[in-house]
Amino acid sequence: MNILFWMFFPFMAIYFSDSFGKGMAGLLLVLSQVVAVIANLIGGYCADQYGRKQMMFLSALGQGFTFVVFAFANSPWLSSPMLTFVSFSVLGIFGSLYWPASHAMVADVVEEKDRNTVFAVFYTALNISVVVGPILGGLFFFQHRFGLLLIAAAVSFSLAVLISIFIRETAPEKRQNSLVTDSSTKWTKFLWTQLQDYRVIANDKVFLLFILAGVLVAQTFMQLDLLIAVYLSEKVPEQAVFTFLNTAIRADGNQIFSWLISENGLLVALLTVYMTTKMNQFKERNVFIVSCLIYALSMILFGNVTSIWLLAIAMFIFTMGELMVVGIQEGFVSRLAPKHMRGQYFAAASLRFTVGRTVAPVAIPLTALIGFQWTFYLISFLAVSAAFLYFVMFDMTEKQGVNHS
Repeated sequence: MNILFWMFFPFMAIYFSDSFGKGMAGLLLVLSQVVAVIANLIGGYCADQYGRKQMMFLSALGQGFTFVVFAFANSPWLSSPMLTFVSFSVLGIFGSLYWPASHAMVADVVEEKDRNTVFAVFYTALNISVVVGPILGGLFFFQHRFGLLLIAAAVSFSLAVLISIFIRETAPEKRQNSLVTDSSTKWTKFLWTQLQDYRVIANDKVFLLFILAGVLVAQTFMQLDLLIAVYLSEKVPEQAVFTFLNTAIRADGNQIFSWLISENGLLVALLTVYMTTKMNQFKERNVFIVSCLIYALSMILFGNVTSIWLLAIAMFIFTMGELMVVGIQEGFVSRLAPKHMRGQYFAAASLRFTVGRTVAPVAIPLTALIGFQWTFYLISFLAVSAAFLYFVMFDMTEKQGVNHS
């Protein structure tokens, strides 16, 4: 599922910008993320209400049919950017339905003492997919999109068959037996209940600052497959990467982008555990603040260079900012939250990413107004602003007598 996703997702900002223009591309990407956020809430509900296996099977099957439509919209017989957008959005919906069910299944079958290890394996597998997917996508998405999408459809159908044959249902029997009586429950009521849980934000000033800072800094790392993708496609010229046997190996902006995405995924897969161990030796205040400043530096560098090797350095700096906090954020939330409200706090904490990803595509039409360089400067400023909010947040926790260092 991850490899299929990363074969096309990083390149969609480029595709939509070329097809619709930057303004419409940004609007469409925002719309697709809003739909995915809603689908994610519904996905968690359906996984509990109708079973893990059933949702995973239906998601894989639906993804297969959607890839067929996606391929048809990019076939020798039809070229339809709007049908491509619809397919892209529907794929996001099926992904949002699949992942809550798969994570719930892990929690069902794995003992509590082993869950962190198992989820760590999932996280590593995800980042291996981030390495492999963009490389395959970079090779085939722009020149052989039709064939690539047909193969993705075949793999999705095969995955649905494997799920149907080899995976058993793991949802608790009590939930399974109550499906008939509970099926009349309106999912809109469930959604409203979930949205009400976010009211905890207004009651905890420290947590509010954590969310706001998270949304601001998300504008940097969410640009990896948005602003950075379009910038590399439009502004980075084809260039010689290295010479082998008197033959220059050349790459254009699209190929360089796929390599940089793979660099990011490889570094995350190799260094996550090491960086988390190292960061545990420092005060959380300093780690959060320095991470934001490193993100800001990477954005400035990205907006001012076009050489593949300088871009690779910028990506290395960018990834270090990511790895500094990836292992400590959830622990911070768990300590901040009262024991009886941890579920609500974690649900609300996810707003950093859902709101962040919803707002992030605005950077694409912004480049048409102020240019790429100033857009990168603005994103960098937002990261610095996040560092300031983290400073205020930790200062507030110390005054309240809470030690998060």
